[in-house]
Amino acid sequence: MTFYKYQGTGNDFVIVDNRLQTIDKNNTKRIAQICDRRFGIGADGFILLENAENVDFRMVYYNANGNESTMCGNGGRCIVAFAQFLNIIETETEFIAIDGLHKAKIEDGLVHLEMQDVSEIESFENHLFLDTGSPHHVELVTNIDTFDVKSNGSRIRYGQPYNEAGSNVNFVEQISDNHFAVRTYERGVEDETLSCGTGVTAVAIAMHNSEKTQNETIRLKTQGGELKVTFHSDTKGYNTIWLIGPAQQVFKGDIEW
Repeated sequence: MTFYKYQGTGNDFVIVDNRLQTIDKNNTKRIAQICDRRFGIGADGFILLENAENVDFRMVYYNANGNESTMCGNGGRCIVAFAQFLNIIETETEFIAIDGLHKAKIEDGLVHLEMQDVSEIESFENHLFLDTGSPHHVELVTNIDTFDVKSNGSRIRYGQPYNEAGSNVNFVEQISDNHFAVRTYERGVEDETLSCGTGVTAVAIAMHNSEKTQNETIRLKTQGGELKVTFHSDTKGYNTIWLIGPAQQVFKGDIEW
């Protein structure tokens, strides 16, 4: 099996061209082995690019534990860069993922991915909860650089009301009016990742919704680099949401499936 390794602000993925349907997608144990950083290639997720009707391609995403999962924003940006590498697209595309249709474009070396509209945001005393293609808990903290993301994230991810189904957990600290530092514990990886695309999207919307900023262009500082989220807000919620950042091919190789 020929694979490609991509990273988007440190969120890394093994991506495979499966247009010929050569990969057994039921072999979740093998997918988990490939994502293992000691016994495999190592990745936060495994992505298949497949043919789809009426759009350029289909994105099939698996968490590092081998299970097919909800939408991955940085993975979506990486597969767009991969589709351009394969000459499937030029600079603009429409593709289908588990959460529906996505538009994307590549400009000045950055991949712009349009996310799904968000109409429901739940506000609680210490956090907000919303779904940006994947479920996200968003909580403000102080001293984020020394914050214990793994233990606190794990406790929230498995606790009430999320339980076994779980939620991704984002810890946020405001840097300036439209600039926020974010660290994310991802379910399925069961650890902190260097960046999470649906997570920073959720943070940007949550910070606007909770009136921490009035800006509709938000900069997000992750452990793996800078991302930007733009959106439009109205009485119905948030729409025209774009996740913007780099996506890079790191290497390619062959592995026995």
